[in-house]
Amino acid sequence: MENILAKVLPQEGGLEGTTSGAYNAVIGLFGLLTLVGVAFGIHAMVVGHEHAYGVTREVPWGLMLAAYVFFVVTSTGLCLVSSIGHVFGYEAFKPIAKRSVFLAISTIVAGFVVIAFEIENPWRMAIYNVISPNVTSNIWWMGTLYGAYLFFMLIEFALLQMGNHKTAGILGLLGVVAGVAAHSNLGAVFGLLSGREFWHGPYMPIYFITSAMMSGCAAVIFFHWLAYKINGWKMSDELVHSLQAVAKLGALLYVIIMFFTTWKMITGISGHPPGKYEAMMALISGPWAKNFWIGEVAMGLVIPFVIILAVRAKNITAMAIGSAASIAGIFFMRYDLVVVGQIVPGFHELNVVDMPHLFNYSPTLSEYMVTLAGFAFCGALFMLGERMFRGHLSEDH
Repeated sequence: MENILAKVLPQEGGLEGTTSGAYNAVIGLFGLLTLVGVAFGIHAMVVGHEHAYGVTREVPWGLMLAAYVFFVVTSTGLCLVSSIGHVFGYEAFKPIAKRSVFLAISTIVAGFVVIAFEIENPWRMAIYNVISPNVTSNIWWMGTLYGAYLFFMLIEFALLQMGNHKTAGILGLLGVVAGVAAHSNLGAVFGLLSGREFWHGPYMPIYFITSAMMSGCAAVIFFHWLAYKINGWKMSDELVHSLQAVAKLGALLYVIIMFFTTWKMITGISGHPPGKYEAMMALISGPWAKNFWIGEVAMGLVIPFVIILAVRAKNITAMAIGSAASIAGIFFMRYDLVVVGQIVPGFHELNVVDMPHLFNYSPTLSEYMVTLAGFAFCGALFMLGERMFRGHLSEDH
């Protein structure tokens, strides 16, 4: 244990020096933002979603649903990346296990906070999921599978805390199975909607799983770098090598998602497929072009990929900056995916009088604040985890 501490603890300060003052202030700020966002969400429940949120009958899913997708995608990705080491036995990925599992729990709980206020009566989902299950519903399966996923992840993290890595690996495998099933099912929630041409098809479940791992790689690199910065520690050689391995995996996944994105554009334009063509053109050269080219393509894919190549996956700080850009860009990916799939009117090809070419959607203050609450809550959990579990020191197993 002394050797481990010598590797990761600084010569001065350390975690004890960060648990007061600014550290407490940051946790307090995140907590305050969470409470303010929750207050906005409760207000929306009281006055009615139609008055508080910018969603409409034509565009029923907005910013908050996109935030939920972002959080659960990131959580699944963290689970999958961490499992490479402690579940499947690849030594290079073992040092990231504990913090990654904790972050997977934090992000999915943050997603549940946001979706609770997006659903007008969230308690009904919990109650009727049990007493009136509908096994033909993808959304029923989504709630059930993500519940099982969270259960397995909580037990896995507890076992990792106790040092029982063998049993934790078994629970981690169950978490992987539940996470992959839940996440591919989330893709099917979109892909099986035949009335939404932009989403419809087998592409979505596969894309969701692949992009989840990409999100997980970015989150692993950024939050490990951030944790060691706020704790004032120097990374061990084992952890540095682990993050380099994660970066190399991330570079491969960036290329794969670039491939997916390219073919999504080609299939959306070629032959002018009804509905899909209009949505794709809104992304490429229409009102959503800045989100697509700057957010999705540049920040989400190109910048982090170029940085990894430029530093040859060796400079952790540079890769953390690229990962931060990637995380922001991935949020744009989720937001564009959710909203652009709904903006094309269902009868656009009939040229109905007074029917707009594209529907408009703008988030309201309540939607922004509830979404901010999700991020603040996730940030608070991350900071508290660093304090309560002493920076997850036992990760060097």
